[in-house]
Amino acid sequence: MSTIQQRIVRYGELKPCKTAFIDAHTPGSDQKENFTIIGGGVSESPDQHVHITDRIGFNIGAAGQPPRCRNSLHSHTTAEVFFVARGRWRFFWGRHGTAGEFVAEEGDIFNIPTGIFRGFENIGTDYGMIMSMLGGDDAGGGVTWAPQVIQDASDHGLVLGDNGVLYDSKKGETLPEGIGPMPLLTEEQMAAYPEVPVDAVIGKYVARYWDLMALGARAPVTVIGENGVIRDKPGFEVDFLTRGSAVTQPVKGDRPVVLMPVRGHWRINIDGHEVILSGGDTALVMPGESYVAEPSMTGEASLYRVTATGDPAGATWTAG
Repeated sequence: MSTIQQRIVRYGELKPCKTAFIDAHTPGSDQKENFTIIGGGVSESPDQHVHITDRIGFNIGAAGQPPRCRNSLHSHTTAEVFFVARGRWRFFWGRHGTAGEFVAEEGDIFNIPTGIFRGFENIGTDYGMIMSMLGGDDAGGGVTWAPQVIQDASDHGLVLGDNGVLYDSKKGETLPEGIGPMPLLTEEQMAAYPEVPVDAVIGKYVARYWDLMALGARAPVTVIGENGVIRDKPGFEVDFLTRGSAVTQPVKGDRPVVLMPVRGHWRINIDGHEVILSGGDTALVMPGESYVAEPSMTGEASLYRVTATGDPAGATWTAG
């Protein structure tokens, strides 16, 4: 019997965690929701629900936020890639979030360089959702918060232990014996986090949806890869498919593949078992399985395909 139904996560069935990160009580960030779809994710809370626990070399997650809600400044040592599933989002970066920013519309994708502080907020008029791809199986091991985020959180009852776990004084929780608070970065350490100008980020690490629709009109376009629109080797490769570049003949891979529709309804056939996916849904295809992915209805159709590559997760790759 096929297990494909156990490896599909529907948008409408996503289970949020509202206490996933240190800024969960901080005004302006206290309404955000975190979703871990595949893998362990980056949550600092034991309350985080994981939909699919398979370790496939990267993580798939999502962030949902109402208008004017933001995710506080943090940094990663492995890839953090977002595409907008719902709404309009502002991404910003730098020590205080003032080094640069840009606005992403639905379908746009952003491979945020490692080693810089970044944040994002929903600037649309309704609840918004961004889908994430995180490098490595242990994506939670490479998150660092800007010092002011930790200080603000402490003022509102949340303390991050040096074990990477959150403790909520509003629930009567205290740091366990032998566990200290997460130390703040020193000014000397902060100097290692660059203030990257806008042109150095948008020109290399952003791909716009309608450009990808044009590029993928007849063949899948590599969005993130060694020779992609965005050149990087984060441990996975991202392709963009349209109606004209759909997978109409069975493909069997030797590495995990994740299918994430953006627009339209997609007929996914895995070893003879057929399902229909739409925007916000996620499906995991395991090594050795054959799959077909093609639109099931007329109209606009687009899909991101994420494939594990076996490259080590780490700092953003720069072509030599």
